[in-house]
Amino acid sequence: MLTNTDKIELVELRRYLHQHPELSGEEEHTASTIVLALKPLACTQVHTGLGGHGVAAVFDSGVAGPTLMFRAELDALPIQEISSNQWISTVPGKGHMCGHDGHMMFLLALAKMLSIKPVAKGRVVLMFQPSEEDGSGARAVVAEPAYDAIRPDYAFAIHVEPGRPFGFVATRAGLMNCASLGLEIKLQGKTAHAADPEEGVSPALAVAKLLEQLSELGGGGQLDDEFCMATLTHARVGEYTFGIAPGDAIVAVTLRTARDDALASMEEQARTLAKKVADDAGLSVSFSVFDAFAATVNDAEATDIAKAAMTALNISHGDVGLPMRASEDFGVFGWDAKSAMLCLGPGEDYAALHNPDYDFPDDLIPVGAAIFERITRDLLG
Repeated sequence: MLTNTDKIELVELRRYLHQHPELSGEEEHTASTIVLALKPLACTQVHTGLGGHGVAAVFDSGVAGPTLMFRAELDALPIQEISSNQWISTVPGKGHMCGHDGHMMFLLALAKMLSIKPVAKGRVVLMFQPSEEDGSGARAVVAEPAYDAIRPDYAFAIHVEPGRPFGFVATRAGLMNCASLGLEIKLQGKTAHAADPEEGVSPALAVAKLLEQLSELGGGGQLDDEFCMATLTHARVGEYTFGIAPGDAIVAVTLRTARDDALASMEEQARTLAKKVADDAGLSVSFSVFDAFAATVNDAEATDIAKAAMTALNISHGDVGLPMRASEDFGVFGWDAKSAMLCLGPGEDYAALHNPDYDFPDDLIPVGAAIFERITRDLLG
């Protein structure tokens, strides 16, 4: 159980991290702050530099048993914060608008409790993951040789999700968050004078065809196993000028599905469409992928374990608002572990994630920490 002093210290640290946000891949100071906070907490081992700036704190009982991993995220967003709070971001254009500063406190609170009352068997790994926001962090972490030594049997994460009552947890077995990726398509032709467009190779009409065809790849609809959606997010043809017929173009589309294999198929379809349109117009084409997220799919056993813990704590839970179209970089940890994502409500009218006025509600720190500790005690004693 957390003491009042513990709670005060965690709130102070959370607000400090809120004031010093770092974007994906830049979380050096955040990671070092976490390592410093872990020093007095009797960790068996602390791994650093995982997948960039990731940190993993291990609490090992020395007795055979399962390995539990609890995950939080280190990174912030490129959003200018709008707030009257004293702990407003001090970094222009960057802010913790997704609650990751609070998620880190769930893990540090659990570390405090484990340092006082160790587990009877098995291990607990507290994973402070880098680069969640761009979808690259989890893959980078599990690719590290050091990860093999701490690979978990069970993995759990909590994300605060506005729109749900305070303290209510939404979770379910099966799909939680969709797989998605951003596909950038570059078309290259040849510029010409606007008076002599036939002297060049314009991508304008090709882009018009491509926009229509990409949008037809998926329109969303019911979020079941067959769900797929293509969202056109950007298009540019040439430069804003009246004297030049364009010679290049860029189209950006976000592809989203309920399954990883379906996303791979949808991406291949999009590439095939673009190649055909480019060939027909005498253009060259190239591709780049951004923000690639695996689907987050909750394991039935892990979900039942989390539900049992919340029932024991009298924490209300259900599956309202699930699954979600939005993506989350946690699914990779579930590829070889039994995993469960939990969505913790801060209040039905609370500011939405990624809004400039969002701030993590500190009163949720003991709630998230209690869920994680109860899961730990139920499995490891």
